[in-house]
Amino acid sequence: MSHTPNPTFPFDQTTAWEPNPQWIRDSNLQSFMDEHGVESLDALVERAAADPTWFWDAVIRDLDLRFEHPYTSVMDTSKGVPFTEWCVGGRMNIVQNLLDRWMESEETRSRVALSWEGEDGTTCRYTYGELNERVCNVARQLQSLDIGPGRVAGLFMPMTPELAIAFLAVLKVGAIILPLFSGYGPSAIATRLEDAGASVLFTADGFRRRGKIVPMKETADEALELCPHIEHVFVHRYADRADVPMTDGRDHEWSELERGDGSDPGTATTSAEDVAMIIYTSGTTGKPKGAVHTHCGFPVKAAQDMYHAMDVKPGDVVYWMTDMGWMMGPWLVFGSLVIGSTMVFYDGAPDTPDAGRVWQLLQRHGVTHFGLSPVLVRVLMPNGPAPVERCDLSALRAVCSTGSPWDPESWNWVFRHVLDGRKPILNYSGGTEISGGIVCGNFFRPLKPCSFSGPVPGMDADVVDEAGHPIREQVGELIIRGPWIGMTRGFWNDRQRYLDSYWSRLEGVWMHGDFAAIDKDGLWYILGRSDDTIKVAGKRVGPAEIESIVNALDDVLESAAIGIPHDVKGQEIGIYCVPSKGHASTEALRRNIIDTVASELGKPLRPRFVKFCSQLPKTRNAKIMRRVIKAIHLDEPPGDVSSMEDPAAMDAIRSAH
Repeated sequence: MSHTPNPTFPFDQTTAWEPNPQWIRDSNLQSFMDEHGVESLDALVERAAADPTWFWDAVIRDLDLRFEHPYTSVMDTSKGVPFTEWCVGGRMNIVQNLLDRWMESEETRSRVALSWEGEDGTTCRYTYGELNERVCNVARQLQSLDIGPGRVAGLFMPMTPELAIAFLAVLKVGAIILPLFSGYGPSAIATRLEDAGASVLFTADGFRRRGKIVPMKETADEALELCPHIEHVFVHRYADRADVPMTDGRDHEWSELERGDGSDPGTATTSAEDVAMIIYTSGTTGKPKGAVHTHCGFPVKAAQDMYHAMDVKPGDVVYWMTDMGWMMGPWLVFGSLVIGSTMVFYDGAPDTPDAGRVWQLLQRHGVTHFGLSPVLVRVLMPNGPAPVERCDLSALRAVCSTGSPWDPESWNWVFRHVLDGRKPILNYSGGTEISGGIVCGNFFRPLKPCSFSGPVPGMDADVVDEAGHPIREQVGELIIRGPWIGMTRGFWNDRQRYLDSYWSRLEGVWMHGDFAAIDKDGLWYILGRSDDTIKVAGKRVGPAEIESIVNALDDVLESAAIGIPHDVKGQEIGIYCVPSKGHASTEALRRNIIDTVASELGKPLRPRFVKFCSQLPKTRNAKIMRRVIKAIHLDEPPGDVSSMEDPAAMDAIRSAH
């Protein structure tokens, strides 16, 4: 039996934003539809699902992607849908489309490719021409060290220009990038380097956060004690540390890589389906999963999402608050450079020196598309709208969001104070294995708080019940019925785990593992991981639905809902809660939370307990790790915690009261 959600969340929300007809007429997507004689967005979504061969070929042409040798067919499912091959017979190194083609005219060479800012206020900009020269220098040195096709290079660096340069240079020589979170500990780094068979590592001496130096090289060295096959380590002296340890014969100064006159050593020839990136995502259990992506996969999907759904145009400025170890880092690089727009990197805390830092950054760099996590909004909201109002955000065309579900209060705060109630919030959800979004906001459809406009064209998505039947105005499973160009080509060295994770429940259907719903107006909602679903006496409820109710209370900063085993009901609801600053964790607040949830969702879903804690365990891209909370509560092993932002959060859960 499925639980039909309380009508206050999200289904009774009224429309908050209406599309601007002129913006629609001027959009990339409208131009694409006009070219192909498609009358409406609904018709495009339907045609793309019915004829993916036509659609993805049209997308490649719309993005003007260059191939050294053209493909003979855009897709081939002869090995089964989970192992669809793309751009069959084509030869293309994605760097030809990220940099090389922009060297053909002075106009595109002089366009800004990267705008960077450090926490201390230092800024710099690189045109496409300047970025290409630095990439060419590094690529030449990599070639001299026999680093080329098939070699795997780890990227363990802060968000600096040198990280972007290393990223592009590795691809240029035909090698494979392995992005790593800049805050990983030695074990997390070693696990990923070992699993991927990496032989090269890029790192830094350290970085500054809130004025203090955070060492990186020592962390890398500790990891490399477990990875003897690493032949070369390149060290950027970003923190200006004189005492950084260096190992003779293995370690190289970054300055050695920058030698040269910027002349092009040539971009390695690769198959369009050669592996370009291995990026790890943590599962609920077991070791991290290495999603495999190719030159014609992840970059094409990232660019299409930006170009069609978000309407990013050449010359637009995109800033996503991310780290390269989260998929939004590579997504930002690939998508923005394919389109010919500007990417913004910021290395620093979002509230340093004060809560206005984020909005000042948007003003300084003329950001048109700003990507954030709703968690950040909940952190900044208590400071009020004044820090936003002091900044000129007139260049901003949209706020984009991913990482965790919205609550209506936070969504409305951004809509009113950041977007003046006139511009859209482009909610975006997909995953590392997707190469971007399954669903996204767009400039075509009205929006309600927390909603998505619908599937990104090319994604044959639906919401279904446990038997696989489509459902509306109910919570169900998010699925994708057909292949798409950005789909991971599998998990590195683990074919069966890939099949088990996504393709095992419904034949030929990708089961994403998200809890979703579609309302009567056709708007979509993503409500958290379906493996977090709580079932109380046969009634299903998503934790995000509960948390939205709790987080709406003034005394609450954030919360996490988990399902606790019960002999009769199957599960009961438990809530871990962080009180707002200045508010005490009182018995009165505990009773208010329990009573409010029971009132909103019904007495059968009354929480069994509420525990107060100082923080919740989260990944570095701000997703609450409910499985860890549940494991600690049940005194079970927490599983893989390598992606956790602050391990001390586990102690906060253990000491919750």
